[in-house]
Amino acid sequence: MTHPTVSPAMLAASVISVPPLARKADYSLDREGNRKILAHMAAGGVTTALYGGNANLYNMSVSELGPMLDQLESVAPAGTWLIPSIGPDYGKATDQVAVLKGRDLPTAMVLPLNSPITSAGVATGLRRIADLYGRPIIAYVKSTDYISPADLAAVVRDGAICAIKYAVVRQDPADDPFLADLIQDVDTSMIVSGIGERPVVAHMTRFKLQSFTSGSVCIAPAMSAAILTALKAGRVDEAMALRSHFIPLEDLRDGHSPLRVLHAAIAEAGIADTGPLLPFLSNIDDKGILATIRSAATTLRDLDAAHLRGGRVPA
Repeated sequence: MTHPTVSPAMLAASVISVPPLARKADYSLDREGNRKILAHMAAGGVTTALYGGNANLYNMSVSELGPMLDQLESVAPAGTWLIPSIGPDYGKATDQVAVLKGRDLPTAMVLPLNSPITSAGVATGLRRIADLYGRPIIAYVKSTDYISPADLAAVVRDGAICAIKYAVVRQDPADDPFLADLIQDVDTSMIVSGIGERPVVAHMTRFKLQSFTSGSVCIAPAMSAAILTALKAGRVDEAMALRSHFIPLEDLRDGHSPLRVLHAAIAEAGIADTGPLLPFLSNIDDKGILATIRSAATTLRDLDAAHLRGGRVPA
């Protein structure tokens, strides 16, 4: 089911999906819904699943982590690489590490905390969490005031980090001073682009990042994987043509919440019933927005099916 360690080759091997977590009307975990999401991705060639922000783990209790992993491990297709997230605060993360220890999981990602934090404090926290876990973890950098490039590089040198999910949004992803500084001290083989298909061309061509995470891959796994393949082969125009099909849904995600739109899109595309979002979040219920999401999601799903059948960029 999983791999014992995380290597640059593993990071580069696949798009890393960041799927939603399906729940029933009473907020309990939906085994069939989660099975369908993972099966849909596997049919398109994607078997790496990182459960984090899109799964609304920020609002999940510590006591539900074990049952969540039990369920996901029981329904995941053979060869699936499952990665849970912990945190975002230090106390919750340390409690969750106790749940993770002894499980055959390659690593865990620490969700980013907005405040109150200091760069030095985050660095200390990441080191201590990795030490408690007994293995390197994934750092998730979503803002430039979370941890400095120098502090993050020092944690990497200490062996506490196996990968970095870089997700700082820029108007021009090719112009990113923070990332430029980070790759001076951290090997790019350890860094994955963490904001979906939109910035991946710049991140992989300009900064030579390994791979990328994606939420929309849950709807169009074959095309998302083809973007990664094309970029590795230097076929940038092909990658950009494929990426263009993701932009309508990504625009909706940026406009109405990446997490909430993806949660709705999986259901509206008929892939799986995702159910309600845990409080303090709520589902999108505006009929006009849902209709727009349905149109973008079903179009992307159908294009992916055509690509999978024909192995080419859809017209």
